[in-house]
Amino acid sequence: MSNPTILNIQSLGFPWQTIDPFLFCVHHNDAYPKGNASMGPDAPLAGRNLGQDFGGKDGWSMYHGETIPGFPSHPHRGFETVTITRAGLIDHSDSLGATARFGGGDVQWLTAGKGVVHCEMFPLLKTDQPNPAELFQIWLNLPARNKMVEPHFTMFWREDIARVLSKDDQGRTTELACIAGTLGDARGLPPPPDSWASQPGSDLAIWTLKMEPGARWTLPAASGHGTRRMLYFFEGSALTIAGQAVPPGSAIELAANQAVELAGGPEVTELLVLQGRPIGEPVVQYGPFVMNTKAEVQQAYADYRATEFGGWPWPASDPVHPREQGRFAQHVDGRTDMPKSP
Repeated sequence: MSNPTILNIQSLGFPWQTIDPFLFCVHHNDAYPKGNASMGPDAPLAGRNLGQDFGGKDGWSMYHGETIPGFPSHPHRGFETVTITRAGLIDHSDSLGATARFGGGDVQWLTAGKGVVHCEMFPLLKTDQPNPAELFQIWLNLPARNKMVEPHFTMFWREDIARVLSKDDQGRTTELACIAGTLGDARGLPPPPDSWASQPGSDLAIWTLKMEPGARWTLPAASGHGTRRMLYFFEGSALTIAGQAVPPGSAIELAANQAVELAGGPEVTELLVLQGRPIGEPVVQYGPFVMNTKAEVQQAYADYRATEFGGWPWPASDPVHPREQGRFAQHVDGRTDMPKSP
């Protein structure tokens, strides 16, 4: 008998499968070795396709970095990036003049709008031990009316992100981090003003779940009409959804209008939830630009060639902060923001 709660199950690809209003989701999980004097890997780089290294050789990738792993300066227009860190650090700089170092549970939310150039580098600070790095990057679409808004840089420190701890009848805990949306009394921090997440009725949520071995937890029904919901089972050996076993490494589309019980397996189970009401507009994507028509994408390329979206104010395409620098964010208005002390 079919399960009306589960609409679709697919194996996780690269990138992960998404549904409107999300465009893209990738899970980077790199076992970087100890760092060298340049905050790059203290390991041979021979045999890597530097500048385009996504191979995962030895359990890690350089991505587009050639000295330090990461993504040197590159442009975006027409959508937002939401970067959720789980381990390691990211050094961010952008064409707005904002810069930051964040990691270990912090979240950066960047509205590209009419155009921004940014870089995301992964400095390996520890020289005496490995430097594991893990993050999600999610692309969230913007509706046509907001494609050309002013770019906006937002930081969410892990200390400020709402968390919900729930125990089942056996005392086993499920922890939910509420990055966007609401769950009971937990409310995500305010998203950027022009985000789809800020629009009334978007019912947008970004949650991470961590379930103790054997824990059970009920994911409540979404509140919005027409909302869609994806559940990504990326960590753990077993999971049942409404009594149906799903394989590890699965992307599951759920009927968002129904509550559903989740039951973890014998190990810790971790999940990512993305949900929202679809924008329902044409999507034309080419490389780093996401617009509604092919002509708009062509215009984005022309504008970038002509203006570089305001230019690049940093001395290199892959700038990083000093090794001793802690977590911080310098905003476009010059304001410096740091996480609260524990």
